[in-house]
Amino acid sequence: MKIFNSYSNALETFTPHHPNKVSIYVCGPTVYNYIHIGNARPVVVFDTVRRYFESEGYTVKFASNFTDVDDKIIQRAKDEGVSESVVSEKYIQAFLSDLTALNCKTDYIKPKVTEYMDKIIDYIQELVKIGYAYVIDGDVYFRVGKLAEYGRLSNRKIEDLISGARVEINEKKESPLDFTLWKKTEEGLHWHTAFSDGRPGWHTECVAMIDDIFGEEIDIHGGGTDLMFPHHENEIAQSVAKNHHHVARYWMHNGRLNFDGEKMSKSLGNDIKVKDLHIDKLAYRMFLLSSHYRSPLNYSPEALDVFVKEWQKTQKSVESLHRLLDLRNELKESVIVEAPDIVEAVKYYNDSMSNDFNTPNALTAISQLMRAINQKMRQSPDFAWFNQALVAVKRMLDILGLEVPLTRLSEEDKATLRRWEAARVAKDFALADELRIILANKGLL
Repeated sequence: MKIFNSYSNALETFTPHHPNKVSIYVCGPTVYNYIHIGNARPVVVFDTVRRYFESEGYTVKFASNFTDVDDKIIQRAKDEGVSESVVSEKYIQAFLSDLTALNCKTDYIKPKVTEYMDKIIDYIQELVKIGYAYVIDGDVYFRVGKLAEYGRLSNRKIEDLISGARVEINEKKESPLDFTLWKKTEEGLHWHTAFSDGRPGWHTECVAMIDDIFGEEIDIHGGGTDLMFPHHENEIAQSVAKNHHHVARYWMHNGRLNFDGEKMSKSLGNDIKVKDLHIDKLAYRMFLLSSHYRSPLNYSPEALDVFVKEWQKTQKSVESLHRLLDLRNELKESVIVEAPDIVEAVKYYNDSMSNDFNTPNALTAISQLMRAINQKMRQSPDFAWFNQALVAVKRMLDILGLEVPLTRLSEEDKATLRRWEAARVAKDFALADELRIILANKGLL
């Protein structure tokens, strides 16, 4: 298996820290609003990464955080006249509801910043103790200049950042590049420390939680390209200073989702909430996976409509294949996939997924197999082939999170289907139409 490592800017062979185990951390949402469809991209991407590792027999330890301490949460709480915890919990539940609609797994480790405050404070204190951080008037800053390799992830040089970057002017800091680890404030949720009453800087929250949850350098750290600098760069800086490693062996970043060529964001007001997509959300998941995760992806209603139709067609074909086998009492619980054309499609799929999670090519493999299925269903039935095809296509779809729920037919449903087919053959169109309505109401046609 190969993964493009953002830190080395190269495609590398994946070697986990522990055999047959994978540790993954993905930066989660700041919970002050519903997520938009751009926010959903890393969620779907790394859920798919997890699913593929698990399908290959790995045990995956997966964590993604909730940032429930933030200026935006404070403002939302003021606007709504409620506490910050009420705001956070409301949008945490909304986020998990959106994940379920997108068929993303929710059985992962979900640390909240407020639950890890002692660990975060201890982490900052250690950085001060070893000389990589300093306290000025109750604020704590990280000394970026002590790390010669700072900027490697985002391909930036310290001297260029100092001379050309747009950095906040703060006369208290030793260097304009030094970033905040602790902010002195009594507004909103805050904690008492030896530095001051305040709350942590964003960049320390994730790295401190990773340190506590995993206790070592993890295998994969994921997130959007917009987090590469400064957030992920600053995570690495703190970890190098404190733990002498780069947080993760492999850094993965997904490309941005644009809306008709423009950046999608809540602040610009051009965002579409996941909850407001009034379609089968798996069609949107298919749309997100239709482009390689590292590439930018442009959203438009017209582009999405293509995948709404494609997902409906895929569902219908899989359901029809399953129903045919079940109706003929030919559905097998366990089969070996050995038909040459199916084996070829499976190999192309596996090769695609093991080459930096190339989901567009994986979808192509599924599409090719679906075409073969549809062609053979118009011919004399080959039940052995059909069973192999069903097993193969179900596995490929399931890894991508594009699961088609399949239920066995009741004896009554089988009898109705057989009567409908007989009526069609006999050209008894009145009876065929009557039975078709019954079957359609049951979702069987």
